Amino acid sequence: VIDSLIENNIEPFVNLYHFDMPYEKQKKGGFESLEVVEGYVDYSRKCFELFADRVKYWFTFNEPIVPVEGGYLYNFHYPNIVDAKRGFQVAYNTILANAKVIKEYKESGYDGKIGIILNLTPSYPRSKNEADVKAAEIADLFFNRSFLDPVTKGYYPEQLVDIIKHHDLLPTFTQDDLEIIKNYTVDLLGVNYYQPRRVKARETLPNPNSPFFPEYYFENYEMPGRKMNPYRGWEIYPKGIYDIMINLKDNYSNIESFISENGMGVENESRFIENGKINDTYRIDFVKSHLIWLNKAIVEGANCRGYHMWTFMDNWSWMNAYKNRYGFVSIDLETMERTIKESGRWFKEVSSSNGFTD
Repeated sequence: VIDSLIENNIEPFVNLYHFDMPYEKQKKGGFESLEVVEGYVDYSRKCFELFADRVKYWFTFNEPIVPVEGGYLYNFHYPNIVDAKRGFQVAYNTILANAKVIKEYKESGYDGKIGIILNLTPSYPRSKNEADVKAAEIADLFFNRSFLDPVTKGYYPEQLVDIIKHHDLLPTFTQDDLEIIKNYTVDLLGVNYYQPRRVKARETLPNPNSPFFPEYYFENYEMPGRKMNPYRGWEIYPKGIYDIMINLKDNYSNIESFISENGMGVENESRFIENGKINDTYRIDFVKSHLIWLNKAIVEGANCRGYHMWTFMDNWSWMNAYKNRYGFVSIDLETMERTIKESGRWFKEVSSSNGFTD
């Protein structure tokens, strides 16, 4: 696959881990286990040995917060455990694994760059009220800065550590671990952006006897009049991509970055077939509106080097099979025929001309 990409003038960006924990390793605790962390480092080392002569862009994890959220907090991913302390241990060990793999890559002297891919969801307060603003800041600590800060700056936000310590949920760690995390940060950052997070101050006191969730400190807020993708239940807010990039520029040393995922999943796109192809003008509008805001950030100095769509062709999701289609290219599941959608033809023109005017 790598050789075929290169033969077709496609630069391979290789991600080492996308929720694919081997079952035998999960039985040992997954990333709760330092033994599994070392196994992941060994696996990464072998990947570098085999492919680093051709692959120059490596990524340690894609959306590493999702296994924490789904597997240890909100109960939508295996191993379906509701235990914040164990979840925070997984999050910490994932950061440690990221740093150890970067250390392996750097000390081996490979000619390339290594980074991580994070799904960043800007947290917007309901109002400028002090309580709402604080709620948004804490949501940002848990869902963005818990990974963004240690992988780029080498340390965790003090406020987040204080909150976790207050609830007696600190993970097990060593000073040697913290030194590795401090000294081996990412070269570049992939950013997945789909939707914003809107929050407000809690209107009720949390149950002191319930399991801990980040929502102990805030509640989600449904902003009136928001534009929605009804098929995913996600808000469409293109300016969020600008806010992420300006935040990276202003608060994260303008780290080299790129949009690694952005897209719109829609059900039953065969409804929109015209002249043998899907006329997905809604996807064109979605991508165009995000590119306009991304360009604005770049013009203002954000160090964003590119935009990757999720996804090139309709793909299988392990949570909803082929229900939501995201691709520039449609797949007929009966015949396996691939057909370029109108959005794919549009994006080819945008890519070829490096822009659009309409």
